[in-house]
Amino acid sequence: MARLKDEKRRKLSSRAWLERQISDPYVARAKREGLRSRAAYKLAEIDDKYRLLKPGARVVDLGAAPGGWSQVAALRVGPGGRVIAIDILDMKPIAGVAFEKLDFLDATAPDRLKAMLGGSADVVLSDMAANATGHRKTDHLRIMALAEAAAEFAREVLAKRGVFLCKVLQGGTEAALLAELKRDFQSVKHVKPPASRSDSAELYLLARGFRG
Repeated sequence: MARLKDEKRRKLSSRAWLERQISDPYVARAKREGLRSRAAYKLAEIDDKYRLLKPGARVVDLGAAPGGWSQVAALRVGPGGRVIAIDILDMKPIAGVAFEKLDFLDATAPDRLKAMLGGSADVVLSDMAANATGHRKTDHLRIMALAEAAAEFAREVLAKRGVFLCKVLQGGTEAALLAELKRDFQSVKHVKPPASRSDSAELYLLARGFRG
C-alpha cells in the first residue's frame, strides 16, 4: 500500500513538473537562445547583479550537467578565462569548457579538479543537487552535505578575493555553513534570482571576497 501511494505521488509530481516546464517562459527562452537549461538564467541574473564572472577569470563549475551554467561562465570569462566543469552525468562538449565525468564526492575528485585547474580559481560555482526523495528533511540534509563539501573545496582552491556561489534549500541546518563562510569571506548573503521559481525552497549562498 505504501509503495502504491509513493508511486502515485511520484506520478503526480512528474505531471506537475511537466506542466510547469511546458508553460515556463525561461524554458522556451533557453530553447530559443540555444542554452542547455533554464538554470542558465539563474547564474546570468546573479552575475548581472553582482559581477562575479570577470573576463579572464578561472571558474570551477560543480554539478555542471547539462551545461547551462558552464555556457554562461564560458561566455562571460571569454577566451582568456578558463572553465573547469564536472558532473556525475555525461555532458556534451561546450567551447571553452574542460569537462570531466566525475562524482564530486569521490575521494579523488578534489585533487583531480586541482590538477585540471593548474592553479587557483577565481570563482567556484555549485548547482549540485542530490536526487529528490520527496521527504523534505532528507532532501534538505542531502543538498546541505553537498554544499558543505563544495564550500570546503572552495576554501582550498580560491584565490584571495575569490567568489563562492552554491545552491542550498531553505531550512535550519545552513546556519553552521553560513557562520563558516562569514569567517572566511568578506560578504555572505542569500540570493534568489528571478529565474528561480517562487514556489521552490531553492536559494543560493553567495560568498564574496575570500580572505585567503
